[in-house]
Amino acid sequence: MRLACLLLFLLTLPASAQDVLIPMDERQSDHLKAYGAVYWALDRGMNVEWLLNYRGGSFLANGTEALQQELRIRGVSFESLGGGQSAQIIAEVESEGSNTSVVRLEKAPKIAVYAPKQSLPWDDAVTLALTYAEVPYDLVYDDEVLDDELEEYDWLHLHHEDFTGQYGKFFAAYQNAAWYREQVREAEASARAYGFSKVSELKLAVAEKIRGYVAGGGFLFAMCSGTDTFDIALAAAGLDIVPQQLDGDTFDPDALDRLDYSRTLAFQNFRPSFNAMEYEHSDIDVTPPPQLRNPAVDYFTLFDFSAKWDPVPTMLTQNHVATVKGFMGQTTNFRKGLIKPGVVILAEAPGRDEVRYLYGPLGQGFFAFYGGHDPEDYQHFVGDPPTDLALHKHSPGYRLILNNVLFPAAKKQKRKT
Repeated sequence: MRLACLLLFLLTLPASAQDVLIPMDERQSDHLKAYGAVYWALDRGMNVEWLLNYRGGSFLANGTEALQQELRIRGVSFESLGGGQSAQIIAEVESEGSNTSVVRLEKAPKIAVYAPKQSLPWDDAVTLALTYAEVPYDLVYDDEVLDDELEEYDWLHLHHEDFTGQYGKFFAAYQNAAWYREQVREAEASARAYGFSKVSELKLAVAEKIRGYVAGGGFLFAMCSGTDTFDIALAAAGLDIVPQQLDGDTFDPDALDRLDYSRTLAFQNFRPSFNAMEYEHSDIDVTPPPQLRNPAVDYFTLFDFSAKWDPVPTMLTQNHVATVKGFMGQTTNFRKGLIKPGVVILAEAPGRDEVRYLYGPLGQGFFAFYGGHDPEDYQHFVGDPPTDLALHKHSPGYRLILNNVLFPAAKKQKRKT
């Protein structure tokens, strides 16, 4: 019925009316800017059709002069279509037997990035992607989360963060660095201001607020250490898993036996690291073996989903390639055996039982975790300059981030049963 109504609408448009197809295959001049152009259209009340698995996940919209001008300004390729051509594309995409589908994007999601106000010596791939694509976002941190301001947002990204209160496990390498000491000072002051005796208690309270935000209908996207430390903190609620060097007292000796995995989003049966000198939070993270720790040979593959029956994972994996080059982070890949039942694996390192990308539902909302730090900088070190995305306009790894940004725009369609 929906297809018939849409076809009828398109076929009855005036002869002078045009639609625009924003291709997302190899004909697109700037894949990343295209997402920002779609967001721009949604923010101005235009509906956009996302053509899942059609030419790399292309977009179809009414070709107003304003939209065409915006596409030109941003350097985004588009093709002008008559109403009849649009109807033919829709018919092809919705035809039986094709692994393609149409999802209507209806509103521009309001976006928040959880990041400290303190300047830290590393960049964040999501803020780089949002800035390059010209997608607006607000910065929020502990104050805004604890004051329940997340309710104003549809989408939340967790910046490179350590929710266990261990300052990113940077103690061994950077304990004397000025930025590290300032991070510790500010975190401890914030914990005291909220009546907590330890930073780990403050971060747990923040994690629980974020969990409630997702369960209430929000969408959470996290990368690198923002993924596993979030679940570790939730599982360790009421326990001390922080080494003495970091919080002044010893961790609970029976902590491993008292972890509560029912509180986590994605992982279970993991074991935290209690070594302050180890740059690792738990056994969730899997680093590629030495022989594969090379950008020339390290890669992961996207799963192929049914666009008509599994629109959510299909949206999150839209790309112009099926194989994506790997990249490392503090948390690089997720150990497959520690992922909860019901969590959907979106991409994995072939033959290694290492998951790169996953998503799952929680209550009325969704979460997606993506391993690694920067899709276009294989091994990003503290103090390295940020990636210039103008040099990576067709980055498949960054496209996966921006798929998530548009995900809440189709919230009503995505919750079909």
